[in-house]
Amino acid sequence: MLRPFYITTAIDYANGSPHLGHAYEKVLTDVISRHLRMSGRQVHFLTGLDEHGQKVQQTALKRDLEPQVLVDEVAAVFQRMLVDLDISHDDYIRTTEPRHQKVVQQFLQKLFDQGLIYKGQKTDWYSTRQEQFLTERDRSPDGSWPEIYGEVTQTTEENYYFKLSQFQPWLIEHLRAHPDFITPRFRQNQVLEFLKDPLNDLCISRPKTRLTWGIALPFDDAYVTYVWFDALTNYYSAVAAKGLWPADVHVIGKDILSPPHAVYWPCMLKALGLEPPRQLLVHGWWTVNNQKASKSAGNAADTLGFVASHGADAFRYYLCREMVVGQDADFSKTTFENRYKADLGNNLGNLVNRLLNMVGRNYAGAIPAAAADEELERNLRQLWQDTVRKYDAAFAEYQLSHALESLWVFISAMNAYIEARAPWKLAKSTDLADRARLDSCLAHVAEGLRLVGTILTPVMPATCGRLLTHIGRPVPAGFEGQLVWSAACTGSKVAENCILFPQIGVPGETPAG
Repeated sequence: MLRPFYITTAIDYANGSPHLGHAYEKVLTDVISRHLRMSGRQVHFLTGLDEHGQKVQQTALKRDLEPQVLVDEVAAVFQRMLVDLDISHDDYIRTTEPRHQKVVQQFLQKLFDQGLIYKGQKTDWYSTRQEQFLTERDRSPDGSWPEIYGEVTQTTEENYYFKLSQFQPWLIEHLRAHPDFITPRFRQNQVLEFLKDPLNDLCISRPKTRLTWGIALPFDDAYVTYVWFDALTNYYSAVAAKGLWPADVHVIGKDILSPPHAVYWPCMLKALGLEPPRQLLVHGWWTVNNQKASKSAGNAADTLGFVASHGADAFRYYLCREMVVGQDADFSKTTFENRYKADLGNNLGNLVNRLLNMVGRNYAGAIPAAAADEELERNLRQLWQDTVRKYDAAFAEYQLSHALESLWVFISAMNAYIEARAPWKLAKSTDLADRARLDSCLAHVAEGLRLVGTILTPVMPATCGRLLTHIGRPVPAGFEGQLVWSAACTGSKVAENCILFPQIGVPGETPAG
């Protein structure tokens, strides 16, 4: 029996509110997890919150709160987002939990005992915003510091260092031997380019004279652990007692690929005698109305309002459809509403209502058996086979946008099929051949919708549940035997109507999901 597929998101930082980037990463990981579960895999899906560090301490001080009170408050907000987005995570790790702190201190002590951590005094450039020491290679070509680092100051400080540089040759060899370790592939090439210059050893401590909110070093209580060493360990600490390591996939944004996830983390694990994760899936950034999404601008958080106004499933669909994994994407009210109306309302939703109306009017609500098999029907069935093949191939590469694009080609083809068959005309005919064509038309549309509702469930779970229920079919637990064209819908009783994607603002109508 295969061990559970272990997939994680990056843990969010407890110094702000949830925004579009947080939401997308959770939805992407959730859809992959649900798809794998329906494909027959056991899945362990981890997400969580990074709660230590200087920025959390400073925010708590400004609000006259204990840091723990602040992070408890922030954790509740982030966990509410998971509920609102219908995220099916199996575990939520917080770095203030004893189970996590215990593993961090075990890691530190082991590295120290092996002579891989040493104490030294250095003069370095320090970014308070990123809570990290910088080197000359972090500067822009003109010598300035990129805006992402905020204010950068030079500081002389005594700290503890992990011998990161010792593992650079191993890391380069590992990347070359595992070309799919980082996907998309061009991101792996970027890391190899980064590794052409010598690595500095990693400062893994902060003196308590300037930072007290952190995990104390087990071998020197005057220091706390650097927030990245602390945070990265969550992927292991959450499953240390479950035997699930190594992770199959870490889903992360491109801004934290190198050096944290692609350099620090695998080198830490190698030093500890543990396997590295099997893959890093790296997604791009979202802009909002073609402007950088940021906490300060408020635009990234504003987008989450579409969950309340249009439903979680419509929001999930938009995020998965709009962003090609690995590339950047733009979120705008116009494109969101266009997708909602065109893809969901006019294409999928309208198809469902056409079926329910015709079956209710002509067959007392019971889906007929297919009685004719002409070229139109054969073409539709063949297109479904092609669609499943393309959908599965895209999902295997985690390219949800491409998978959904192929599925909507099929949904559009079903609408075109109905137009070509014109069942409203066939229903008026007294010709037996026309009646057989009407039977087959509605049987084929019902079966097509059953198949769409099944394969689309990981993306829009609540909506697909309603769709299947309204055409008289149970919601399957898995894909096995459920994605093959069949006569499963014959005789199923349909609902009178089903508004999956209501017009926003219409009284009495609420979005699905």
